[in-house]
Amino acid sequence: MYKSVSAEEAVKVIKSNNKVYIQAAAAVPQVLINAMTARHEELKNVQICQLHTEGEAPYANPELKDSFHVNSFFIGKNVRHTLTAGNGSYTPVFLSELPLLFKRNIVDLQVALIHVSIPDKHGYCSLGVSIEATLAAIENADYVIAQVNKQMPRTHGAGIIHISEINAFVECDEPLPVHGMSEPTELENMIGNHVAGLIEDRSTLQMGIGNIPNAVLSRLTNHRDLGLHTEMFSDGVIDLILKDVINGNYKGINRGRALTTFLMGSKRLYDYVDDNPFIEMRASNYTNDVAIIRQNPKMVAINSAIEVDVTGQVCADSIGTRMYSGVGGQMDFIRGASLSEGGKAIIALPSTTKSGISRIVPTLKPGAGVVTTRSHVHYVVTEYGIANLYGKTIKERVKALVNIAHPDHKELIDKQYFEMIGY
Repeated sequence: MYKSVSAEEAVKVIKSNNKVYIQAAAAVPQVLINAMTARHEELKNVQICQLHTEGEAPYANPELKDSFHVNSFFIGKNVRHTLTAGNGSYTPVFLSELPLLFKRNIVDLQVALIHVSIPDKHGYCSLGVSIEATLAAIENADYVIAQVNKQMPRTHGAGIIHISEINAFVECDEPLPVHGMSEPTELENMIGNHVAGLIEDRSTLQMGIGNIPNAVLSRLTNHRDLGLHTEMFSDGVIDLILKDVINGNYKGINRGRALTTFLMGSKRLYDYVDDNPFIEMRASNYTNDVAIIRQNPKMVAINSAIEVDVTGQVCADSIGTRMYSGVGGQMDFIRGASLSEGGKAIIALPSTTKSGISRIVPTLKPGAGVVTTRSHVHYVVTEYGIANLYGKTIKERVKALVNIAHPDHKELIDKQYFEMIGY
């Protein structure tokens, strides 16, 4: 049906000055990445375009900066150092719009490195656990190299591609990267309680990965007829689906399906989504499209932040001037939930950092980026309660956000804001 070659042979097509897209998250094609990086002595100025990727990123080694430059659309832990080391850059972009950068040749791709399931009897492979902008990369790159993995789940939805769309095949039989779940702390459970109290029956959920989303999900077992329309999910949703808590019966779009663009978790998750028609994978320009998200009544978007100022400005991508993560899909879903009939846009975060610094602040740090504006956010939640900012004046917002700050910081936040602003 197709002829496979070695990874070393397949990546010979990559030339100096090429732009190469790497499939994201748990679908990272590690075999191809390693083979490409091994060619570093003969390559110059290859730009690696990527979202967050799990696993190793050997091309991000600063010692290889003459060979590879990392262009992150969302900054993951494995490449964060490149921004200060000089071998990496960050391109701010909504996840909903990332495919457009390739479709409009704003980022002109020469090669796409992808990771697929084995083809079926008709010659169709699945992009498995991550689509995001990969479909757009496949359609617009000059050359597509696929890592064909016996252990890649075959998922339903838009990520089905024919072998005729692939130029080279490299076979492997390797487990996907796993992302373990830890038990939420008492503080995270308190936040989870507050957020769960905002979620009504027949709501549709968007949430990410981590202890706070897990704490929220664990408190939804008595809810009914929830839907899932998100950019990503992990193991926490499986039991709710199995208990018929999440069934999608009252979604406004893609009813009866759990919609996502990538997923990441344990082997249990990968086994669960394999050939499961309830899980529908779509590209990020669909899952994150505000016009589509808002069609779900009672859409609830739950996102986090690095810090929130007392007027409601949300910084989620940087620590002051230091870029930390990315815009991602926060604004896509905050806006979509805001426009949904009965929707709720929620920012949930601990009141302080692990070192005790307040994350509710009089003003954002100098140079901090505003990912969600003060006019977009509805609810801010900490372990100390819920601040409803929607339709509130600046004075009312200040009072509400100071009220959910850590008690050790409340007086100082209020005092510093008044001294700086005067009202």
